[in-house]
Amino acid sequence: MHDIRAIRENPENFDAALAMRGVSPMSAEILAIDENRRAKITRAEQALAERNAASKDIGRAKAQGQDEEFKRLRALVADKKAEIAELEAEAKAQNDALQTLLMTLPNSPFEDTPLGKDEADNVEIHRWGMPLSLHFKPKEHYELPAVQGGMDFELAAKISGSRFVILSGAVARVHRALAQFMLDTHTSENGLTEVNTPVLVRDEAMTGTGQLPKFAEDSYQTTNGWWLVPTSEVPLTNIVSDTIQDDAALPRRFVAHSLCFRSEAGSAGRDTSGMLRQHQFEKVEMVSITKPEDSRDELDRMTKCAQGILERLNLPYRTVLLCTGDIGFGARRTHDIEVWLPGQDTYREISSCSVCGDFQARRMNARFRRNGAKKPEFVHTLNGSGLAVGRCLIAVLENGQQEDGSVELPEVLHGYMGGKTRINKDGVLA
Repeated sequence: MHDIRAIRENPENFDAALAMRGVSPMSAEILAIDENRRAKITRAEQALAERNAASKDIGRAKAQGQDEEFKRLRALVADKKAEIAELEAEAKAQNDALQTLLMTLPNSPFEDTPLGKDEADNVEIHRWGMPLSLHFKPKEHYELPAVQGGMDFELAAKISGSRFVILSGAVARVHRALAQFMLDTHTSENGLTEVNTPVLVRDEAMTGTGQLPKFAEDSYQTTNGWWLVPTSEVPLTNIVSDTIQDDAALPRRFVAHSLCFRSEAGSAGRDTSGMLRQHQFEKVEMVSITKPEDSRDELDRMTKCAQGILERLNLPYRTVLLCTGDIGFGARRTHDIEVWLPGQDTYREISSCSVCGDFQARRMNARFRRNGAKKPEFVHTLNGSGLAVGRCLIAVLENGQQEDGSVELPEVLHGYMGGKTRINKDGVLA
């Protein structure tokens, strides 16, 4: 959420940041509501002072036998009480309108974020590995003979509907191994603290990280009001909501493996084949809580943590800096990591690492206090996939495919597979 004081002090900068995202100027509307709200508060405070003064005079008038003055003052106190209640209600309505408006406006991109309309204007900033040059036509993951028996979309559709999958046998084991490998790497080598988080959260948690109110249709809500998490970014980041962290405790770095749920509203017809875009999927999510001056460097660190997973799996990838037209609602800068998929002959997103500045922290009142300081400051928050497990499975299967329909597994997974190194064309670990 935006700082109203910053908008008051420099409305031109605020509108310029919105313009980078293609959003019309909003400062005039915001400041008009804010001015009205503050005027109501000032008038209510004046009325309260007048009521208090009249209340003191009532006793004196009664003691001196000034009946008419006593009646006038008593009526004045009653009128001021009603006036104060009305002004406070009007101020609250204006404050609610202001908060609602601020909650729906996207974060301000960094000034060095490339301008653009969509993903075509993103800027490649890093590339690792060379896509394999296969002497046969590569298949997509769901077409591979080694995979077909262990990846059942029809059975999942019978049970749950479209955009679900049932994994079994060797494919399910590789999927599990990938998640375990990611967690082991992040906790033992990258210094992240593993957390097991709920997948059901309250409105406040979703609001704090920016999913509500603007993106309610993208998530699932239970009949009793809980939300199914679209990513464990939500519970991980809310660990510090409504707290004041010690200066020495930062940065805090978390990682969690969880189920994720997304309705995929507005994505009809996109990636309907295979398991690229599912309503239920798994991710290993990273979240960092930092001091403001450290967040840009932390984004680079987080990005390298995600890239390192792909390098250990020997999966070619590229990293792109998102332009203003493609960056997420709560982000100031985002690095998307795209893995090479031979079956599609292209790179596809497998991780998105973002720095949000104090945007989420203001929404969830997450602060820290510097050593010796009296006033706390808002922390900065970051989040990133480390990685999307299902998409990583797709990449491992497609990049390891052999002409006979079998799949060679990355060496780093062999220990997680009981020494097995491949899935043969019949779908059996060998």
